[in-house]
Amino acid sequence: MGLRSKYSATLTEHAFIALGSNLDDRQALLQGGLDALRAVPGIDVLSVSSIYETAPHGYTDQPAFLNAVCCAETDRSPKTVLAEMHRIEHHFGRQRHIHWGPRTLDLDLLLMGDVCLNSSQLTLPHPHIGERDFVLVPLLQIAPELRNPDTGQKYADDLATIGDHHLRPVAEFHMLSLIHI
Repeated sequence: MGLRSKYSATLTEHAFIALGSNLDDRQALLQGGLDALRAVPGIDVLSVSSIYETAPHGYTDQPAFLNAVCCAETDRSPKTVLAEMHRIEHHFGRQRHIHWGPRTLDLDLLLMGDVCLNSSQLTLPHPHIGERDFVLVPLLQIAPELRNPDTGQKYADDLATIGDHHLRPVAEFHMLSLIHI
């Protein structure tokens, strides 16, 4: 169920966005990505997880990642949010040469309210949430009771089935930047 946004009279949804980086100054890139999301009209960042260091997934011949998840309230469509995320990634030098390869900044739209969508551009909920501890751990840190809107299953149950977690919390985001007056 949506809430009223401070940006418009339209209904809003809670969007959960994963942030990742494994090149250059990873923590600064995550903070920059979060700040850029906050600057987008119609996207209001409500909460953010700790930052976790994680081993690469898929293509493993690359540096370790820093990962986090934020929750934002938005009155934008899922495809508009995705377009803004791609614009931010591009601004921070994201290049897509190797599938699951190294990246300066990676932003993934994980969930948007109870929207279930499967198009060539976007799938919601993100199809790999339940398989990745580097997404589930920070996601559940900020929304421990969250459920898959398609199946109704608690994401905490998915995390329990994954097993050993090799995530190491390394930092918090600069919280002063998240205070809303």
